[in-house]
Amino acid sequence: MIEKYRIRTDLALEQKERFAADNVEVPGVILDETYDEEREIRVTTVKIETENGAKIMGKPVGTYITMEAPDLAVPDEGYHEEISAELAKFLKPFVPMDKPEYSVLVAGLGNRYVTPDALGPYVADHLNITRHIVKEYGRYAMGKDQVCMVSAVIPGVMGQTGMETVEVIRGVIKQTKPDLLIVVDALAARSTRRLNRTIQISDTGIHPGSGVGNHRNAITKETVGVPVISIGVPTVVDAATIVNDTMENFIRALESSETLKGVGVVLSGYNAAEKYELVKELISPHLNGLFVTPKDIDDTIRRISFTISEALNLLFSGGQAHNPSAGLI
Repeated sequence: MIEKYRIRTDLALEQKERFAADNVEVPGVILDETYDEEREIRVTTVKIETENGAKIMGKPVGTYITMEAPDLAVPDEGYHEEISAELAKFLKPFVPMDKPEYSVLVAGLGNRYVTPDALGPYVADHLNITRHIVKEYGRYAMGKDQVCMVSAVIPGVMGQTGMETVEVIRGVIKQTKPDLLIVVDALAARSTRRLNRTIQISDTGIHPGSGVGNHRNAITKETVGVPVISIGVPTVVDAATIVNDTMENFIRALESSETLKGVGVVLSGYNAAEKYELVKELISPHLNGLFVTPKDIDDTIRRISFTISEALNLLFSGGQAHNPSAGLI
């Protein structure tokens, strides 16, 4: 049953959790967790070290860092500045900048006209773009001996361009020859409590649309020719997950009831995979393709996009974006 059980999520942490819930140890997968009580920031690192572990997890071999911050969706400018600084700190090891002119291409994936999918384009809008300045005037125009040349592209989605995202990006990389590609995209989560409160960093690239069952060609080092770092925030959750979470609460209520306690005991005997499959059968076929996002997603996406763009600006130039985030926070 475990092999067939595939929850819709882009988070490696949630893939690991489903095995832990069933007391299944995944060989070749290491998990490390830290918690900052003062700021309530939990950072979990999942390292998939073997091909067997990758097959079981359904994720490529690599490192996945998940930062959970409950107040990420709250309009608190000071808190978002702290998150930007933390995010920049975790990104730094992935960006070597080992040459006088290190070039980074940032790709803002998604559709800016579909709000839950607009994270990538919004992040790209507020980056401190410097490649053209360095190309025109040299790195000393930036006042530094070593500079990071930043360029950005918003490739759109296949419905807008008629092209796979990876085709557009591959063409840009062929012409501009960056040392590193950073892709930013909206993700799908298994848990409603992680919506707009979690940031995942990965060095394995990305499979656009995989969390919502809309599989596009992968954007990885193998497909584009340069190392790929992905940054994502879960903005949607599928209907089966919401019903499943409700079912969990319902079972707990039944177990505390004198008259219906037996029903609760029977249902609690199902493991996580069996419960999820049961829910999918009950809501099919009409709700299986339904994905849900919070009602304040417009403000939240803009706020979090600034947080991520500020982190990238701090990382690349030690500065801030040309559009300050205070106006939206």
